[in-house]
Amino acid sequence: MSRALRRAALPTAAVAVLVLLLGLLVWLTTDDEPEPIGAREPATATTSTTTTAAEPTQSPARPGPCAEPPRRAFVPRTITIEGVARDAEVMGMPRDANGVPGVPPVAAKEAFAWDRGGVRAGAREGHVLLNTHTWPDGSAMGNALLAELQEGELIVLRGGGAATACYRVTKRVEVREEDGYAGWAATDGPPQAVIVVCSGDRLGPGRWTHRTLWFASPVR
Repeated sequence: MSRALRRAALPTAAVAVLVLLLGLLVWLTTDDEPEPIGAREPATATTSTTTTAAEPTQSPARPGPCAEPPRRAFVPRTITIEGVARDAEVMGMPRDANGVPGVPPVAAKEAFAWDRGGVRAGAREGHVLLNTHTWPDGSAMGNALLAELQEGELIVLRGGGAATACYRVTKRVEVREEDGYAGWAATDGPPQAVIVVCSGDRLGPGRWTHRTLWFASPVR
């Protein structure tokens, strides 16, 4: 080959070598295959959970003392009167020679007397007779009843064990002592509890012009 031909071939060969080197470099720096769109697994979403405190469990309400009527009649030992007395003593007192229901001892100004031998609490007929003292100084149970006990109030009589009888006041009436109140001491007919106290003007020891009576019907 002549010198002229060799000089002309040198640039062409140099270009070819350069192209070859560039192609090799591109091949070495290129990944095998492009990753398809969507081929990667989606990032796991972080779920935020809020812990809610459990609501307190409410215990079932206890049945009240008047939830069920008494299974049998019983001798009352205490009395609770809504807004007036709580578990006041009830004393069984005999009638006097004239057949008048007995009263509590003079010193027992907050106790009640029950007509011993008469209709018992929770009986299915007749009147459960109760009375208590009224004092001129206003400090006895009868005075509290005259001031507070009205129609609609609840009366609860309790005996031995769990014996309980409930009554609700349906009538309050005041009568003159000499007139009395017909049927107040009935031993038959619809069951009721009847409370009697002295009222009106005091004429002397144990003598008052009027009597106030409360009639209460059983709570069913």
